[in-house]
Amino acid sequence: MRKVSALLAVAWSICLIAGAGAAETTFGPFTVDDGTPEIIRMDGEIDTGAALSFRRALQATPNAKLVTLNSPGGSVQMGLLIADDIHQRQLSTYIPKGSGCYSACSFIFLAGHERKADGELGVHQISNDTKDLVGAQYAISDIIEVLNRFGTPVDVMHIMFRTPPDDMYVFSQEEIERYGLNRTGGTSIAATPQGGAFQSPAPEGTAAAGAVVEAERGAAAVSALEAYTRQPNRMAIYTGLDLFGDDITSIRTSDAGACADNCLRMDGQCKAFTFNTDQSLRRGPNCFLKASSGRADGNSVALSGHLLAAGEADPKPMTLATIDPNSSLFEDVDLPGGDLSRRPYPGANSPLACRLACIDNNACIAFTYVKAKKECWLKGVVGKPAYGKGMVSGVKKIETFRPAKIISLN
Repeated sequence: MRKVSALLAVAWSICLIAGAGAAETTFGPFTVDDGTPEIIRMDGEIDTGAALSFRRALQATPNAKLVTLNSPGGSVQMGLLIADDIHQRQLSTYIPKGSGCYSACSFIFLAGHERKADGELGVHQISNDTKDLVGAQYAISDIIEVLNRFGTPVDVMHIMFRTPPDDMYVFSQEEIERYGLNRTGGTSIAATPQGGAFQSPAPEGTAAAGAVVEAERGAAAVSALEAYTRQPNRMAIYTGLDLFGDDITSIRTSDAGACADNCLRMDGQCKAFTFNTDQSLRRGPNCFLKASSGRADGNSVALSGHLLAAGEADPKPMTLATIDPNSSLFEDVDLPGGDLSRRPYPGANSPLACRLACIDNNACIAFTYVKAKKECWLKGVVGKPAYGKGMVSGVKKIETFRPAKIISLN
């Protein structure tokens, strides 16, 4: 019950943070948000007024650099007009994971100065219910001309025009890579000049020096698309899992929600947190803010959160060897016999180090640590427990951890 309450506290806190101060305005299928003035979100069908709606969204966000896409398609003409605006303004396009961009939406995606598909991209022929062959030919001609301007691979156009209107060809991630559908702008700068020979730097104040500075700025700059896909948009919450190590700081908070709040407010520095739900812990820190997800370790009183970037897939289940420090460690208990070696394990001079050494050793299924001698004995067999003053023993088990909840930060 305590873990459920902590999980709800995190979810509620994140909902409050994500919703605070966000003013959204909708123009047809397009949404703009005061909190993210560089992004226009498209979510819905491309209707007959979509091109005008997009112009209004652009007026509301004149500094827009990225359009995220989630649409089943719709009007071909409107899709081409929106795509042309995106191409002319050199906006980037992105299909987030879990979203789809199909049919006429694909024109919009392909128009992106930079473009990336983590979700589904689907194409097919245009439909022609009116049987107007001349009109259909003109429409196809317009599509080919536009797609050529966008630098669309010929293979992609072949697939598009070979797929019947009542079918949909959805590109796999392997095909997206193979056909070069993802595209990043800018040019790379060689580490050394042509031929590999070292050249002296250009004198300050010369045109060559200025070109080098501009090139370095371009290389260092992060595009709107790259920044968006790096930005966390979800948090995976785990119960019974400690993200061990790589702490930025440790603090005391009232609950797990406040711990998550502190992580989210660190301007991207905090990537994960672990909160100790043990209410008997009256003093000291119970919230550990981390620069990375660290080492995953089973701990029945831990509740952890890991921030996920927009370009990251949802985490898969993790199967780990664990020795839970709260339920699988036994004070003043010896597990005699079954030692993996005739000598104690070197370098493990604390119960924690001995526990981790056993977890990391595939042959180890238990350990006994002798405090007085600072000796760590790794065991391949669990002996019959016996009283051992000043000894700590632990037994390994295999556990699978899945996110208890993945919370959207949008």
